[in-house]
Amino acid sequence: MSDHSALDSLCEYCGIQGDYYDIWGHHHVAAPHVKLALLRAMGVPLAAESEAAAALERLQAQEWRDVAAPVKVVFEGDPVIHLPLSLTAAPSLESSEWLIDLEDGDRRSGRFSSLKAGEARAVGGTTYTRYDAEIPAALPLGYHRLQLRLIPHAATPVIRMIVCPRRCWQPPALAGGGRGWGLNVQLYALRSARNWGIGDFSDLKQLVKIAAALGAAMVGINPLHALFPDQPELASPYSPSNRAALNVLYLDVEAVDDFAESAAAQARVRSPAFQSTLQNLRDGEQVDYTGVARAKFEILEMLYRHFREQHLARDSTRAQAFRAFQAQADDALRVNAVFDALQAHFHARDPSVAGWRQWPEAFCDPASPAVAAFRERERERIEYFDYLQWQAGRQLGAVGARCRELKMPIGLYGDLAVGANGGGAETWVHADLYAETAHVGAPPDEFNPKGQDWGLLPPIPARLVAAGYASFAATLRAAMRHLGALRIDHVMGLMRLFWVPLGADARDGAYVTYPLGDLMGILALESRRQRCLIVGEDLGTVPDAVRAAMHAFDVLSYRLFYFERGHDGEFTAPEHYPAKALVAVATHDLPTLHGYWAAADLAVRDRLALYPNEEVRARQHAARPLDRERLLRALERSALLTEEIRAHGTAAHAAPSALAHAIHVYLSRSPAKILSVQPEDVFGQTHQFNVPNTVDQYPNWRYKIALPLESWREDPRLKALADALRPPRGSQ
Repeated sequence: MSDHSALDSLCEYCGIQGDYYDIWGHHHVAAPHVKLALLRAMGVPLAAESEAAAALERLQAQEWRDVAAPVKVVFEGDPVIHLPLSLTAAPSLESSEWLIDLEDGDRRSGRFSSLKAGEARAVGGTTYTRYDAEIPAALPLGYHRLQLRLIPHAATPVIRMIVCPRRCWQPPALAGGGRGWGLNVQLYALRSARNWGIGDFSDLKQLVKIAAALGAAMVGINPLHALFPDQPELASPYSPSNRAALNVLYLDVEAVDDFAESAAAQARVRSPAFQSTLQNLRDGEQVDYTGVARAKFEILEMLYRHFREQHLARDSTRAQAFRAFQAQADDALRVNAVFDALQAHFHARDPSVAGWRQWPEAFCDPASPAVAAFRERERERIEYFDYLQWQAGRQLGAVGARCRELKMPIGLYGDLAVGANGGGAETWVHADLYAETAHVGAPPDEFNPKGQDWGLLPPIPARLVAAGYASFAATLRAAMRHLGALRIDHVMGLMRLFWVPLGADARDGAYVTYPLGDLMGILALESRRQRCLIVGEDLGTVPDAVRAAMHAFDVLSYRLFYFERGHDGEFTAPEHYPAKALVAVATHDLPTLHGYWAAADLAVRDRLALYPNEEVRARQHAARPLDRERLLRALERSALLTEEIRAHGTAAHAAPSALAHAIHVYLSRSPAKILSVQPEDVFGQTHQFNVPNTVDQYPNWRYKIALPLESWREDPRLKALADALRPPRGSQ
């Protein structure tokens, strides 16, 4: 076997795909140095390509030595569980047994109904044989513990058994041909007369009321994951510190119970200087994250001190509720407060410290003596961050409750980021799960011709399995809390992620595969338990297997007007959209409808030099006038081309005011279960919220929606659209 073929075999064993096709059909083959870099990122020790054969032999030998895999995912209704075993001798069917400790505390046991021998291999002088053991057990949904007693073998392997439903949950309102629509917002972008310069949970509660009155089935929001309180300018909701915790900048400070009790906090907020600060924060075109954080945390610190003195010291009812919150928190949430306290501590000493990888080595392990000593010494400071999470959870929970009170068919529609920031709390507590020297990204596409490096650490597939998928399930549970629907960002990540070696060009990466069936099953289990509809963001080059799995598991596809085209480039007719889908004009990563019409996004790419070459630039600039013509033809075919739109023609300087209305009505005629409407499209805004593959070159995640929330209910554009959507979308 040559070195090259051995390297390919090792990559295949580890799930690294040696080549891929981009969105234009161009074939890319990963260079040997890229493959080696990704293998090292997975923890496979390789100094050179010549060591690939020996590394593969070691991995395969260990797989034969392991009696069973650490986790087994099965599906509801399976009468028999097939369990692969690797043994040096056949166990006795009469003496061997299995025991399953169910999640609810019950126990089941029995003997194997069948044990079939298969392939055999000699490893280190010992011969191992593969057996297919059958367990005749129809188990309830959930996470169970399977223990095997294999006589005459001394080993008693313990396996995490996960029993999953075959489909995700869907709300009754969407059963059969049921359809709905909703508003989708960037929460930070909401303006109101009362917020502190950033949209907050009280704004969200008010928006829910407005949306329900308009007949909407849901309100969608950006990821609410915890970011970095000490570094508020790290504002991307898709690069979170911890997906199990909430972004506390979304707290409505004045809605915290302790604010109503604290005369000192009230006096400070009502002071002319503080009110002037708040007004300046509200008036800005963009969110001033540093200013917002300074104002909010000043008062929140005061409220926590009040809570300690008036409630914790007296063990009040509220104090007991807080202690219950702390006791019930899972590991990722429990450690979040410790992380935030440590990060603030080291950042105060050195402002360049931007995550745990820049901390002193003694603190890089959450279980280290140094961290234990810090927890004891800074107990009150850590508890402050717990307090913030408690309040954020209470306020978001109140929004979810308001959705139920208003009988919204779906309610809150959240968003789960594909990964976590490499310096954040999530990777700190689960450092062993992540590849440290690779990032998640995407190959080149029409909107991102240079490819993308998202700066997120990818989970290592083998280690996810070794951990029994526990962190994946916990992340889903946390993300679904208080929601009626959840969007899985980059749902292809359940099957494969595009890994980019640290420091490499985003185009020079390779796909790494993940156990799609297992992960979809766990997604369905959590969806069913949380009664949460699932939408998969399946944009870009999507493998057929992903779309097939989404359809089978009742995960809605994510279809955007800009991208739904025929081979001739014409926009897809509404009736040809799939039924199991959420449809929308665009997303936060794409130009608004008015920005698209005016080619504002192309101007931004010109200004920021985001094109890889002049050929791509020229092609995209030439295509936009044609797309405007195609858009008008699509409306004309659906009898939606009004005189106002027709009179405007295809001039690029501004979109006709009726265009957004017509396109949303166009999409509403599709059989898709949900139509998502971005208010910035209705209100005629040009700025897009995020330009992918930029960091400081563009004010990402900062632009606000121009119209104050108080004006939405009576805005004629929004009212007219809501009235037009009621008949085709089944709204009341």
